[in-house]
Amino acid sequence: MTNQSPDSPANGQTPPPRSEPGFWWFVRAMLRTWWLALAALAMVCVSGVTLGVGLLAARPVLRSILGDHADLPRLAADFNAWVAGAVPWALWLRLPQAWIDRLPAGPFTALVWIVSGLCLLTVVGSVANFLHAYLSLTVVNRTITMARRQAFHVILRAPLRTVVAGGPTDVISRIVNDSSKVADGLNVLTSKAVLQVFKGIAGLCVALWYDWRVTLVALLVAPVLYHVIRKLGKRIKRHSGAALESQAGLYHAAAESLQGLRVVKVHTTELYEGGRFHRINKKMLRELNRVRTARALASPLTEMLSIFLLCGLVLAAANAIVKQSIDPGDFIMAIGSLAVAGASLKPLTGIINDIQSAMPAADRLRQIMLSPQEPGHRPGLARLPRHARSIEFRDVGLTYTGAATPALRGVSLRIPHGLRVAFVGPNGCGKTTLLSLVPRLFDPDTGAVLIDGTDLREVSVRSLRQQIGVVTQDTVLFRATIRENIAYGCGWATQEDIEAAATAARAHDFIRHLPQGYGTPVAEQGQSLSGGQRQRIAIARAILRNPAILILDEATSMIDSESEAQIAEAIAEFSASRTCLVVAHRMATVLGCDSIVVMDAGQIIDQGTHDQLLARCELYRQLARRQLLPAETT
Repeated sequence: MTNQSPDSPANGQTPPPRSEPGFWWFVRAMLRTWWLALAALAMVCVSGVTLGVGLLAARPVLRSILGDHADLPRLAADFNAWVAGAVPWALWLRLPQAWIDRLPAGPFTALVWIVSGLCLLTVVGSVANFLHAYLSLTVVNRTITMARRQAFHVILRAPLRTVVAGGPTDVISRIVNDSSKVADGLNVLTSKAVLQVFKGIAGLCVALWYDWRVTLVALLVAPVLYHVIRKLGKRIKRHSGAALESQAGLYHAAAESLQGLRVVKVHTTELYEGGRFHRINKKMLRELNRVRTARALASPLTEMLSIFLLCGLVLAAANAIVKQSIDPGDFIMAIGSLAVAGASLKPLTGIINDIQSAMPAADRLRQIMLSPQEPGHRPGLARLPRHARSIEFRDVGLTYTGAATPALRGVSLRIPHGLRVAFVGPNGCGKTTLLSLVPRLFDPDTGAVLIDGTDLREVSVRSLRQQIGVVTQDTVLFRATIRENIAYGCGWATQEDIEAAATAARAHDFIRHLPQGYGTPVAEQGQSLSGGQRQRIAIARAILRNPAILILDEATSMIDSESEAQIAEAIAEFSASRTCLVVAHRMATVLGCDSIVVMDAGQIIDQGTHDQLLARCELYRQLARRQLLPAETT
């Protein structure tokens, strides 16, 4: 029967919410800094208003050039007359006569004042544009920083099985690269799209005021432009998503080759790895070229349709001017306003394409942010008391995602507190998988793991892992000092504590001879240290945690025989009154254990001491003869 975790939906945990389209979720997330977004929108309005007022103010300039030499008092009187006739409900807009009487007379003076006003409007509009860009970019940067942090925190708490199935490079690509793509899309939307739309609307409003007939005819092309942009946008979105997946494949191929560069060089597979990278790179190129085609088509098509419309308008307007049904000045200003609106809206084609390119990245990043949480972190779960009685595997079964056969089948085992138990068996028999259930890196599909009679699914996973020290064959060191690597996860540790743990792990002597001692920086993946040195630092890290349970997964596999003897002595001292679970391929390590568990094909075949197993277990005799290496031979 499949077991149900207390953290599952059936036990009260709410499943992840159904997600809205990723990109628009990030747009909504920008409202968390609503005061900045509101200020940016206000600057957009100021910019649009200054543009509209500037276009309206250009009319008397044009009339003056065409020969209608009106001065400021006359222009003010005409404005009052227009308000009274066109918007009688807004008579408060009329200028007081006392103000009009004080205006300077003369057509040239009027022209100077109007041009000066246009220059002032330009300055105000430029300042508004700067503030809008400054504020909107601030909102975007804060939103993306929040998204990266949230995605990284979520993936740290995601089930290990989920991360292993997708691969860490894909996760890194989404958090680092895809978030940058989303930022580009949000920048385009907030810094360009909103501003250009407001300017375009201002230009259209002024054009409607000058001549609504010309403007409405011009708007007939809008549905055609919308259809073209929509079709091309869908193509860009589809192929941008495929390009992002190929880019994640590039990360994976490059990381794998460079992290295993020693193996690549020794096996002379540089050409093979280069070819593998090249094939993925070519696939990405094909997708990017498809995006290129759609992007390249968008601007010429919209320009061509706009030019055709303009030619038709000019012909129709010329005929109307000849018949004196359209004022030439109003027509010119309407066309000019439409040109300003068109110039403002023209970048929307590229802007929409940029947003479409960002949408697949937003969806991929949002998937990470909605990843289910690792069970065991639910508030209210009980803390596990310090281990003092037993560890029990009760009919445990587990199958990895995509695997054809189970990794564990009906494993039952009880280990009393304080024993040192060795797990041996052929490669792939399930030793490491079984021990991974103790710190709850995986949950069994069937059965249960209990510590002191308590099912691990009923307690806080943090309180469980704080009692466990783990040293694996693949030593993990971080780009930090040796001191920080030993004290990793133990922020309370003093220098004396760190040195005591290093001494117990037989690491103190080589550390103190390093140039900076415990302050010596460690290179990426510990490449500045030998394999044995890395392993001893990892053992010191486990000792410093003062765990109740110590898991050693082939922990001495990279240490010479002399160091192994010293470390075996240190572990023997340290493991007193602690439960120690050991996966080992060396006879010396196995013989130092109280009990030996023999595994094969995900099952426990036998259990006993070395002499007992030699007498009755054929598989153990074969392992002792062929696989368990005596320490002195290495």
